[in-house]
Amino acid sequence: MSTIRRQSILSSGIIYLGFALGFLNTYLFTRQGGFSPSEYGLYGTMMAMANIINSFANLGMQAYIYKFYPYYQDNLTVKDNDMMGWAFVTSLLGFIMVLAAAYIFKDLVVRKFSANSPDFVKYYGWTFPLGFGLTMYSILEAYAWQLRKSVLTSFLRELFFRLITSALAILFFLHLIKSFDLFIKLFSLTYILLALILLVLLIRSGEIHLTLRISRVSRKFFRKILLLCSFIWSGGLIQNIAFVFDTIVITAVIPDGLAWAGIFALAQNIASLIQAPQRGIVAASIAHLSRAWKDKDFDKIARIYQRSSINQLIFACGIFVLIWINFTDGVKNFHLQPAYVQAQPVFLFLGLWRIIDMGTGVNSQIIGTSTFWRFEFVTGMILLALTLPLNYILAKKLGVVGPAIATLTSYTVYNAIRYGFLLRKFRMQPFNIKTALTLLLALFGYYISYISFRHMHGFAAMALRSLLFLILYAGGALLFQLSPDVLPVWNTLKKKLSIPYLRSRK
Repeated sequence: MSTIRRQSILSSGIIYLGFALGFLNTYLFTRQGGFSPSEYGLYGTMMAMANIINSFANLGMQAYIYKFYPYYQDNLTVKDNDMMGWAFVTSLLGFIMVLAAAYIFKDLVVRKFSANSPDFVKYYGWTFPLGFGLTMYSILEAYAWQLRKSVLTSFLRELFFRLITSALAILFFLHLIKSFDLFIKLFSLTYILLALILLVLLIRSGEIHLTLRISRVSRKFFRKILLLCSFIWSGGLIQNIAFVFDTIVITAVIPDGLAWAGIFALAQNIASLIQAPQRGIVAASIAHLSRAWKDKDFDKIARIYQRSSINQLIFACGIFVLIWINFTDGVKNFHLQPAYVQAQPVFLFLGLWRIIDMGTGVNSQIIGTSTFWRFEFVTGMILLALTLPLNYILAKKLGVVGPAIATLTSYTVYNAIRYGFLLRKFRMQPFNIKTALTLLLALFGYYISYISFRHMHGFAAMALRSLLFLILYAGGALLFQLSPDVLPVWNTLKKKLSIPYLRSRK
């Protein structure tokens, strides 16, 4: 677990730096005198469409890498390993099929979006370079995770990607990028650049070799690979459509859809800060879970499940409360456009969804790397059956808040089903008394912080509320030892932050 903890901490640290840069980007997009809500909404909608393109085009190659990499590693040399060669070719064919479908259904897209979001129709074609780059990068990232290079991939996706976006936004404000038209076209090429950088780094390290010569491992497991990819691709496609469908619905259904999509995007981006540790933990645990299933080490899987749950819950509750108690003051003090205050109720429901999703641990990765990966497809179908109608109906009735409520409802049911499956099938479950203590401690810290400074406003109020909550929450986490990883992390921080001459005197 120390390896997972170390990689998770390093990855999470990079991810949080990336999110800090992401908040700079969010500020640049939403501040008064910056991009309009419609332009910010177009940016968010293009990212949503890129994720859908990736879901269709990858044809299950990420799951193929997650599940079968240990077999290739144990039985082949790097030179004979044909895994990445076939993964690239398969995904390239998948992307060609996506382009064909996009051409066939272009008139339908125009009919559905032209009334409420005409700019999306204008830039529809530019979503495909973005989606292609994301597809290629995601496949390389999956392989790099198996090589235990989660820190590198976290740097590229979470930090370097946002740095590029920041640079483009600043160049736009300085009028070196003359128009929003040029900005959005340059932005559409960013993931292609990231994929090329990661590919070059892996080739130079000597840990990847691209060949289409069929290996004995590919021959032996071909049917299992085909079956797994079919189910996991279908399930992953369904999950990703469900994940971004809220933005698409807002853009298509609500009048002035791109402006409301911009407000929704602000809430999404702020809520995604809660999810930052999850990305690091998932990246660090995938290789260990794949190996544990191959070795039938169920105790290790159970430990990863339990620790991922409590560690993520501690982070999620703390960050959610810090954002919630400062949301309105944040919009006003940082001089965001007044319309973005309407993102607060959206953040409430999206933030609660993140807490539930993180509190249930790495259940998706446990199931996805097991022999029961068919269950991914079943739960994905249930998720889609809930998400699509709920998003559409609630968007019509409640406006921009409706899809947030639909997301919270759908994913709560989805995670409950997966929790029940792991409990029934393997007698694994991630919760204990520390789970309840974490939730109570977060509520207590929120109440005291809010009551103490509820009549204050401005930066001073934000700082005081945050400081008081952190003292109560972090102190309680240490006092009650909410996670086995809390004290090791705390001791490491003390060593890193301690003054050298004080250490020498001891």
